[in-house]
Amino acid sequence: MFTVLVSLVFLFTFAAMSKEFKDLLKKVSTLYRKYGIKSVTMDDVAHELGMSKKTLYQFVSDKTELVQMVVEHIRQCNFSNMKKKEGKDLNAIEELIEVSQHVNTLMKDHSPTYEYDLKKYYPDIYRNLMSARRKLMYESMISNIRKGKKEGIYRRELDEKIIAKLHLLRVENLQSNEIFEEEEMHSSKFLREVFVYHIHGLATEEGLKVFRHNYHKIDAIKEH
Repeated sequence: MFTVLVSLVFLFTFAAMSKEFKDLLKKVSTLYRKYGIKSVTMDDVAHELGMSKKTLYQFVSDKTELVQMVVEHIRQCNFSNMKKKEGKDLNAIEELIEVSQHVNTLMKDHSPTYEYDLKKYYPDIYRNLMSARRKLMYESMISNIRKGKKEGIYRRELDEKIIAKLHLLRVENLQSNEIFEEEEMHSSKFLREVFVYHIHGLATEEGLKVFRHNYHKIDAIKEH
């Protein structure tokens, strides 16, 4: 209960932040992704932001709070982008293509060092991030499947929960796999094959017609 209350207080604080401070968090997130969290000191952050460390500590009490704010900033941006994709007037398959573009962008921006440092040195923040990330992706997939069923382009007998969890498992495993090279994972051929494989497991005959009509959009996923 205490953790939930702390999280709610932080979210209200984050929502009230000025655009200027959110821009600062964006710069810090770039530092963390490039060099890792552990190796970037508060002196490094202050220097990058063009301010003294004393001024920096007027915004945050310590590095842990800064890391928390950076992580939440990234999460909120990803959440907003995902919802924008889902809010468009698209059928379920077109929506899935749009969401896949966003997910591919996240995968390309993925920093193993950043993720490793977060998991090792800030385990509570990491656990909260993973929980929020999984919840967003799971609910997004559930919503997409239900939409596709209603439109008659996904098979009605699909088990929504199992498919959504399989999709989540696939995305997470791709980020930490030792089988595919990074360049291979971001190739047009790889993305096309994964998407075709996924759609053929979901779609009805009508859905496959819709998919073939939108097939040319798959290659555009690589460009995002």
